[in-house]
Amino acid sequence: MKRLRQFLKCAVAFWLFFGASVAFATDAARLDTLFGELSQADPHDASRIEQAIALELSRSGSDAMDLLLERGRSAMEAGDIHGAIGHLTALVDHAPEFTEGYNARATAYFMAGLYGPALQDIGEVLSREPRHFGALSGLALILEETGDAARALAVLRKIEEIHPNMEGLSARIAGLELALDGVAL
Repeated sequence: MKRLRQFLKCAVAFWLFFGASVAFATDAARLDTLFGELSQADPHDASRIEQAIALELSRSGSDAMDLLLERGRSAMEAGDIHGAIGHLTALVDHAPEFTEGYNARATAYFMAGLYGPALQDIGEVLSREPRHFGALSGLALILEETGDAARALAVLRKIEEIHPNMEGLSARIAGLELALDGVAL
C-alpha cells in the first residue's frame, strides 16, 4: 500500500491539482523553458515549476477530451479503477496524440495491478516526452516492485537530472542504493 501511495504521489498527484479544463493545447516551447528552469530551481521554485509543467501537460485542446480525463481521474479517486480504465481508454482512442491520456491510464493500470499495460502506456508517454518525471517515477516503481532495483535506480537518477528537487526522490535513491550495496551490478 505504501508503494501505491508513492506511485500515486509521483504519477497521479502530478496532475490531480489541475481538474479544470483548459482549452489550449500544450506549448512545446513553454515546456522546454519550464523543464530547463526545473533542473536548476531551488526547492520552493521547483514546486511552482512542477505545477506549471503539470498544467501544460494537461492541456488536451478539447473540452470533450478534458472531460474524459476528468472522469478517469475522478473514477480513480473514487476507487473505481475499471471505470477509470474505461474512461481513459476512450480518451486514448479518441485523442491518441494526447500524451497525458496515456499517463493517466498507466496509473489506472498500475492501480489494477496490470503492470504490462502500465509499462506499455509509460513507454508511449516517454517516447513523446522523455522528461515526464511522473511517468519515469512510475516506471522506477514498477521496476523496483518487479525486482529490478538496479534499473529502478538508473531511472531515478534520470529523474534527478530533470527534477533534482522532486519530493521524496532523494529518499528513494538512498533506499535503492542501500538495497544494492554489496550486490554486484
